[in-house]
Amino acid sequence: MRNLFLTLAYNGAAYHGWQRQNNAYTVQQAVEEGLSALLGEDVTVNGCSRTDAGVHANMYCLTFQTENAIPPQGLIIGVNDKLPDDIAVRECREVPEGFHARFDCKGKEYLYIVHNSALKNPFYKDTAMRWRHPIDAQLLDREAKAFIGTHDFKGFCCADNDKENTVREIYSFDVRRDGELVRFTVSGSGFLYNMVRIMVGTLLYIGDGKLARGCIPGLIAARDRTLAGKTVEPQGLYLNRVFYEEGKMTLEKQG
Repeated sequence: MRNLFLTLAYNGAAYHGWQRQNNAYTVQQAVEEGLSALLGEDVTVNGCSRTDAGVHANMYCLTFQTENAIPPQGLIIGVNDKLPDDIAVRECREVPEGFHARFDCKGKEYLYIVHNSALKNPFYKDTAMRWRHPIDAQLLDREAKAFIGTHDFKGFCCADNDKENTVREIYSFDVRRDGELVRFTVSGSGFLYNMVRIMVGTLLYIGDGKLARGCIPGLIAARDRTLAGKTVEPQGLYLNRVFYEEGKMTLEKQG
């Protein structure tokens, strides 16, 4: 039995998130159907994380097992022919038997894209969140650094979060402007449900004067969701990178 590791990119606008569901079409279902059709066997994949409805991925990772001897490059070409145009396999590797896309993940990086303009742009529909008020990206970049470190982020997740441990480590948080687009890039050991969207919403509220500059350490310490900023819309969010220990994978790129 072979254990294969795939990386995908997808536009999540047409899907009800990553995880397979009984009453909605998801990215996982589309990928499993494409792989099963190509390989001639029932395929179940293990994804690196969940993404919500409307959320995208520049790098989503999964593992699955197969008896098929198809080479990695052949799998990439073959399954891409069977997938919808808004999902693409970018890479395929053969990995050790025990390697798991989720349990061996050491961290993730998320990107949130804001279209900062009073006028809408149809080409950013479903791929960026529009914010009409001016954004001082340099100010928000300085404010975002307060998130870096190991903290209890109970105040930066949805109210019905079911995780007992809400401590996470943030490695970096940068805010950069590129024309009308403002990019919020945050990496960490892991993230709670809606955590990135709430952190971005909090920074935008600081920029608008709805929250005070320098308030983030106090918001973290308070552990109270009602004090932080809004949960921004899903369409601006991208799973951007996933981190693994390359030595543990013992791989060479094969696709």
